[in-house]
Amino acid sequence: PASVTKVMSLLLIMEALDSGQISLTDRVPCTEDAAGMGGSQIWLDVKEELTVDEMLKAICVVSANDCTVAMAEYIAGSEEAFVQRMNEKAKELGMNDTTFKNCHGIDEDGHVTSAYDIALMSRELLTKHPNITKYTTIYMDTLRNGKSELVNTNKLIRNYKGATGLKTGSTSVALSASATRDDLSLIAVIMKAPSTKVRFEEAQKLLDYGFSNFQYKKLASKNNVLKQVAVGKGVSNTVNAIIEQDAGVLIQKGQDDNITQSLSIANNVSAPITKGQKLGEISYFLNNEEIAKVNIIAETNVAKNTFINVVNHIYQNWVCSLR
Repeated sequence: PASVTKVMSLLLIMEALDSGQISLTDRVPCTEDAAGMGGSQIWLDVKEELTVDEMLKAICVVSANDCTVAMAEYIAGSEEAFVQRMNEKAKELGMNDTTFKNCHGIDEDGHVTSAYDIALMSRELLTKHPNITKYTTIYMDTLRNGKSELVNTNKLIRNYKGATGLKTGSTSVALSASATRDDLSLIAVIMKAPSTKVRFEEAQKLLDYGFSNFQYKKLASKNNVLKQVAVGKGVSNTVNAIIEQDAGVLIQKGQDDNITQSLSIANNVSAPITKGQKLGEISYFLNNEEIAKVNIIAETNVAKNTFINVVNHIYQNWVCSLR
C-alpha cells in the first residue's frame, strides 16, 4: 500500500484529536527514529517541535514519513504500539486482508492490504472525521514561516472537480482518491498502477463513472415536523412528530420516480410522552424493495394531566407571554 498506509495513521490521529487525547496546538517533538526515516519527508530535526496542526499538514500534503512516525510516538509512546492500534482498528473495520507492519508505508515484508480494505478505512476517515479534508484538499502551502514549501502529491486536488483527497502512495503507485459532488461522495482506489500518470487517469475514470451513473437521494431530514399528533390526558393537547435522523440512499440516476414511501404513525397517544419516544416510522421503497426506514419521534415531553402539572403548565405559558 505504500503511503496509502497513512490513511490509517491519519484515522488514529483524528480519533485522538476528537477524543481530546491531543489538540491541534500540542507541540510534538522529533525523535532520532522519526528524523532518520528517509523517503518522503520534511527533514525534521531532533531539536525542533511542530504542532499537531503542522504535522497533519505535512502528512496529508507531502506524505511526510518523519512526521507520521513523530505523531505515532507522541500518541502511543512508540511506533510499535501505534502499529498495534492500527491493526486493531483494521480488524474492527473488517479489513480482513490487511496487516500493518509500520505507520508510514515504506515497503516491508508482510505489510499488505487490498483495494477494498483501503476503501473501508478511507470511508471511515472521511465520514467520521470530515475535518481531515481541511488538510487533504491543500494543494500548496508552507511550514516553518514559509521556509518549507509543500506541494500535494495528489494532482487530482487541483484538476478534478469536487476532489477531497485522499492519499497517494509512491513505491507501489497506489492511490485512494475521494471526491464529492451534489451530496454524493465517492472513493476510488488504485493499486499497482504501471505509472503515476496511469493511476490518476484510472482513478478519474472510476470517479467519472460513479458521478455519471449514480446519485445520492435525500429521503428525510432530521427534526423535520411531519404532523401534530393528538395527546390524550396531557398538559398539552398535541405533540409534534418529527424525523429522528437524516435518511438517504444511493441510486442509479433516473430512478427517483420509482421511489415510494409508506407512513405508519399513531393518530393519537396518551400522556405521559417522553421526548424522543417513537410514534411511528416511514419506510421507503424502490421498485417495491425497501431501501430505507426512519423513525418518527416525539419532539418534546408531554406530562400527564394532573392538577399540579396543569398549574405548572399554565404558569410557564403565562411567564413566556410576559417576556
